[in-house]
Amino acid sequence: MAAKALIVFALFFFSAVSFNPAFADENEENPGLAMNSYRDTCPQAEDIIKEQVRLLYKRHKNTAFSWLRNIFHDCAVESCDASLLLDSTRRVLSEKETDRSFGLRNFRYIETIKEAVERECPGVVSCSDILVLSARDGIVSLGGPYIPLKTGRRDGRRSRSDMVERFLPDHNESISVVLERFGSMGIDTAGVVALLGAHSVGRTHCVKLVHRLYPEVDPELNPNHVEHMLYKCPDAIPDPKAVQYVRNDRGTPMVLDNNYYRNILDNKGLLIVDHQLATDKRTKPFVKKMAKSQDYFFKEFSRAITILSENNPLTGNKGEIRKQCNVANKLH
Repeated sequence: MAAKALIVFALFFFSAVSFNPAFADENEENPGLAMNSYRDTCPQAEDIIKEQVRLLYKRHKNTAFSWLRNIFHDCAVESCDASLLLDSTRRVLSEKETDRSFGLRNFRYIETIKEAVERECPGVVSCSDILVLSARDGIVSLGGPYIPLKTGRRDGRRSRSDMVERFLPDHNESISVVLERFGSMGIDTAGVVALLGAHSVGRTHCVKLVHRLYPEVDPELNPNHVEHMLYKCPDAIPDPKAVQYVRNDRGTPMVLDNNYYRNILDNKGLLIVDHQLATDKRTKPFVKKMAKSQDYFFKEFSRAITILSENNPLTGNKGEIRKQCNVANKLH
């Protein structure tokens, strides 16, 4: 009889723990990220985003570069929460208008994707998930790997322009700073080398290059590449109204591939960080390995993007689901 009572007590105890409202609330408030987290609330969400990316890329090829840059500039600044997308207000300068965000553009196409998702599932899918998934699908558009990424992020309510320089390394900072900044997010040296492979596509504005060309040409640059750089950037002080730039990779400028690593080993890296990546003893072994194997580059790139996309997200009841990606919802 005593044994039977003990069994009943045990069943009651574990049942009480299992259905304890406090435990349920905790799980509800902070469920974290998950694969296909919208399967019940908006089953078509990821397909809609993928289709919008496909259509926009078909019309505007350079959107893919923008989506790839977005994930770096948003997720590296403290949290992956779409704070990058917020417009400036009378009191707060937006992240996208800081000097560190120079050259970022095409934000209106994120709004296009958001509008398409909102038509299907109003108020369900966050701008931060749209930002991450558009980057994922943009990478595929550029010939890169498909990277399964989790969703379930919520949107931050404020832009953190004051933290941009603290978290986001500049193109021309030392490789030590770059390794340290990304290392603080859990991305190791191989991952950092792979992430910088994103310089395989897109372009670098002359304003970021002229210090390597004027008043004297950096002797570390490949002389055969200097002629092209001088042609594209003819002025020591570029006209701020002119769109002057050099393609990061003249061979395959629209393809995310390992040609970048061959270029920087041949002293054709445009930025200081590109040059140091190929010469620093900590990173050079990985550069050489990625130059030889695109599969290895893609494997490390996928791993690093995954870690970056999961950097300190807002989940559960934190943050909000914005109605428009460039404006935080009004608090009542």
